[in-house]
Amino acid sequence: MLMKPFSPSRKLVSHTTARNAVIVNQLATPGLGSLIAGRWIAGIGQLALSVAGFIMITVWFFEEMIQYYGQISGNVQPHPVGWIGEWGAILFVVSWLWSLVTSISLLREASRNSLKSLESLETEHISPPVLDSSDKPPKQP
Repeated sequence: MLMKPFSPSRKLVSHTTARNAVIVNQLATPGLGSLIAGRWIAGIGQLALSVAGFIMITVWFFEEMIQYYGQISGNVQPHPVGWIGEWGAILFVVSWLWSLVTSISLLREASRNSLKSLESLETEHISPPVLDSSDKPPKQP
């Protein structure tokens, strides 16, 4: 069943989902793990910042390489482009830190959910099945 991205009743986050989201958020792509866990607004924001930072770092790299190759051939005057790389790195670090905060929140929520499920199992009284004490086999329908 597809879930609406902005529905008020979110599905409870399990420990496995939280763990997988943390791994993806911290080791792969900031924001993608948040989207996996259903944190749509945070995930989209983190993903947008990380992609913008990556694009800026890539632009900076190509600008630097164009200047270096131009200096080798002697027909390009160098101009400063370091600010593009710096701002790209800042954006990426901010998105990574934001995803770290979201990851910690996901782990805490998963712990609370598992405690609630354990408490509900404790308070739930399940009566044992009634067994027939006669030696007769059960009736077949």
